[in-house]
Amino acid sequence: MAPHSQHPIRPSAASVGAESRLPMNHPDFRYSDSRNPYWKKLKALPGIAFTDNDTETHQGKWREHFDGLRAPEKSTARRELSVEIGCNTGHVIREWAARDPANDYIGIDWKFKIIHRGAEKTLAQGLKNLVLFRAHAERLNYMFGPAEVDHLFLFFPDPWPKKGELKNRFLNAENLRHAATVVRPGGTFQIKTDHLGYFEWMEAAIAEVPELWEVTSRTNDLHVNCPDPTKLKIPEVTLFERLWIKDGIKINSVWLRRR
Repeated sequence: MAPHSQHPIRPSAASVGAESRLPMNHPDFRYSDSRNPYWKKLKALPGIAFTDNDTETHQGKWREHFDGLRAPEKSTARRELSVEIGCNTGHVIREWAARDPANDYIGIDWKFKIIHRGAEKTLAQGLKNLVLFRAHAERLNYMFGPAEVDHLFLFFPDPWPKKGELKNRFLNAENLRHAATVVRPGGTFQIKTDHLGYFEWMEAAIAEVPELWEVTSRTNDLHVNCPDPTKLKIPEVTLFERLWIKDGIKINSVWLRRR
């Protein structure tokens, strides 16, 4: 198996334990101050980068936050909000935001350095429709209000393939329920993975919540109809997806619609 991107969506139990004795999805869970040098660097980028519980300060009001970033631009049109879980440095979501300035984007990852790097690139590009979160995706329903998100994306989460690691997998029925609280009815959720075992696990989890999510499409070979998938570029593929394609690894994907 090709190496996975260095941003597992769910951190190990050991790293979580250092932050709080409460379950990560408990309403009173609080992140501890970090000694990581990038923690303070992220705090120095207010408005563009948010870390820890600061990612929850605008719950239900992220469009208003983007209004402030966009000022003095004025528009009465409703802007769609797209969220990418596990965005790494934001190489995909920054391209989306650059191509689609009329709508808003938020990228989430749990590693300090890559989010800081992505935030610096966002500033350098002058993007007013993208912010980045350093946070745990299990707290999605505290970051966003009910039906606040239009489109959700999860690309290549860590598969945690060993038997003792399966509990660390992000995509499960519980997190699908949490995601359903923040995605509006009719909104979408796209998932991609190169790991067939994890994909089968995902489909089993999706089958547990048919009242919340409808499978609109699924495939075990996402690029089968592409004449030469090695020529696909970001954002059609991620950085690591390009490597897997070159290695002949098939990409599994499923598209969900919020009922």
